[in-house]
Amino acid sequence: MTRQLVLLSLAAGLLAGLPVSDAVAVELPVRKAGLWEMKMQRTGAPAPEMTMQHCTDESTDKAMSSSFSPASKDVCSKNDTQKTATGYVNDAVCTVAGVTMTSHSEITGDFNSAYTVKATSNSQGGPPGMPRDTTTTIEAKWLAACKPDQKPGDIMMPGGVKMNIKDMEKLKGLMPKPAAK
Repeated sequence: MTRQLVLLSLAAGLLAGLPVSDAVAVELPVRKAGLWEMKMQRTGAPAPEMTMQHCTDESTDKAMSSSFSPASKDVCSKNDTQKTATGYVNDAVCTVAGVTMTSHSEITGDFNSAYTVKATSNSQGGPPGMPRDTTTTIEAKWLAACKPDQKPGDIMMPGGVKMNIKDMEKLKGLMPKPAAK
């Protein structure tokens, strides 16, 4: 798997875990500052289970939402987050590189100690062999304060790969521009 594909998969996983806000949508609460462990399992896709850790603080969580919001408006015809009796629901329809993904996510938990995201998605228009229907579950739990060598935004991925979420801004240049309307 190429580095770009790994980073784009990570970005998609993080977006599933933290749906961006829209002008009329409900904003998710900010997570408790510190080190969060996120276990991501996908069915219907060849990607293995992935566990990563994310060091965050209030400003990083808010920046993630505001940073991805403009990008989502460019590629998503729908991105709606609503408060429910048990948490939040996000429904989105996004098109990138000719692939349209329709997703439904349910988010439960308290954002102080643990939360869970269960997302189902259907993709249309991708290359042959690309998974059409996938289910992703992200189980996140707060571990402790960030380690001394970590700063807010750091993500520790399998294989010792470490990056900072603020570098995701650079990924926007890798994303194809939406087709002119």
